[in-house]
Amino acid sequence: MKRSAKRTFAALISAILCIALLAGCSGGGSGGSGESAQLTEDGKLDTSKKVELQFYMLGDAPKDLPAIEAEINKMALEDLNATVKFNYTTWTDWDQKYKLLLSSGQSIDLIFTAEWTQYQSYAKAGAFMPLDDLLPAAAPELQKFVPEDMWDAVKIDGKIYTVPATYKEYVNNGFVYREDLRKKYNLPKPVDLESFEAYMDGIKLNEPGMMPVSLNSDVIGNLHDRYTEINSLAGPTKYGIGVKYDNPGDPYAFWGSEEHKAELEMLKRWADKGFIPKNVLNIKDTIQSQLTSGKAASIFGDNPTRFNDAVIKVKSTYPDWELAYVPFSEKTGYSTPVHPIHNGFAIPNNSKNPDRALAFYEKLVTDKRYNLLTQYGMEGKNYEVDESGYYKMLGDASSNGFPREGMNSWAWRNPEYMLFDEGYDGVKAIFDELDKVQKPDIFTGFAEDYTSYQAEKAALEQVEKQYLYPMLAGLVDNIEEGIETFMSKAKQAGLEKVQSEYTKQWNAYVQEQGIK
Repeated sequence: MKRSAKRTFAALISAILCIALLAGCSGGGSGGSGESAQLTEDGKLDTSKKVELQFYMLGDAPKDLPAIEAEINKMALEDLNATVKFNYTTWTDWDQKYKLLLSSGQSIDLIFTAEWTQYQSYAKAGAFMPLDDLLPAAAPELQKFVPEDMWDAVKIDGKIYTVPATYKEYVNNGFVYREDLRKKYNLPKPVDLESFEAYMDGIKLNEPGMMPVSLNSDVIGNLHDRYTEINSLAGPTKYGIGVKYDNPGDPYAFWGSEEHKAELEMLKRWADKGFIPKNVLNIKDTIQSQLTSGKAASIFGDNPTRFNDAVIKVKSTYPDWELAYVPFSEKTGYSTPVHPIHNGFAIPNNSKNPDRALAFYEKLVTDKRYNLLTQYGMEGKNYEVDESGYYKMLGDASSNGFPREGMNSWAWRNPEYMLFDEGYDGVKAIFDELDKVQKPDIFTGFAEDYTSYQAEKAALEQVEKQYLYPMLAGLVDNIEEGIETFMSKAKQAGLEKVQSEYTKQWNAYVQEQGIK
């Protein structure tokens, strides 16, 4: 198949998926009443029929998952007459896999949600089941455990579609880098774009066999989104619309602007210096693994918790290395605590066992046995707790089959049961500093409804991949011509309609919420 035909086919499939999602899930829909739990005559959850729950997580499964799953199933079979199958997407093309899972009609009982998986849009499109009527009967302890204001924060059109995590954390980004190499070569401490580039210059000069920064094919997430965050835009810009934190009521056209040009020129310079690999769009390794294996000397933005995970892995394998972290707030002047939408679990509308699924999720969150096992693995095999109460991983990053939070289990963290390694004291210290400059997250609650422009949205995504991604990777020599071509193709795909409709919704949200 010719390349142009492949792109046309890909755009068509993307549009079909959007339409299928809306059509296939319309039975629940936002504002629907959802399911009611199946109860026995005495008002308890009916567990007479044995079921297997299909549980979907993003990312890669830990090596010891089969053993953990077996132990969980022993308890779940006794407690709920249910077993569970934990499924993982891998991080490769996870977003397309996620879209396919929700639009294919496949039976799924629980699936991870977050603002970065488009929870708000999927909920508004009817992909998830309202939980309001299920919670009191199927998961009353879970309903009590989550504070009322958090339930309110995740509502879309007045309905609850996900169970939010309750652990307060910051997932704003910061520079992660090899402090031992910075000291060795007397390099500047990365605190902004200029000092970070100077640090990478020093790594390139003194460690020519090492990549100055860890990158992969997600150039939007690992380059563009980091650039916009450190420049105080309201999270990742969408459809080329820029929103500044201190002026949210005045969205503007970022694509094609001088600001956009400056970003792309910077990335072209980084590519010319050899910071961005020429094959970056084909790299599938995670950015964290490249740092912890020694392939790269830094990450252009990661959150404090993942930074600590990297510290644990490095300490176990390369004890002489030293990692350091500088939050972007040193440049922006503020940080925002995580919104309740950020980590959650929803029940898709095609679930066959919604009441049992919610009851099982209650166990994951509130039952210490389930929680510790799925957060940390098996005590004595995967971890131990020392006399000071600190978590300690057994073995090293390569031999341990279930590192801390190895299931990517962020959504069902329970602050009462959480175990931290000694190094996490440093993360708590970072959180304490971020508390001093915290501002509310006023953006994550926005729920986009792309019903009226779903075809244009799908076409625009293909234009981005074909014309914008190469510029973000520094592969286009003439930036001005590249921007001109990209903008022309984007307009042909329906950019103006998408931006107009999206901006109307954004402005309505800002006004409704009283955001200034």
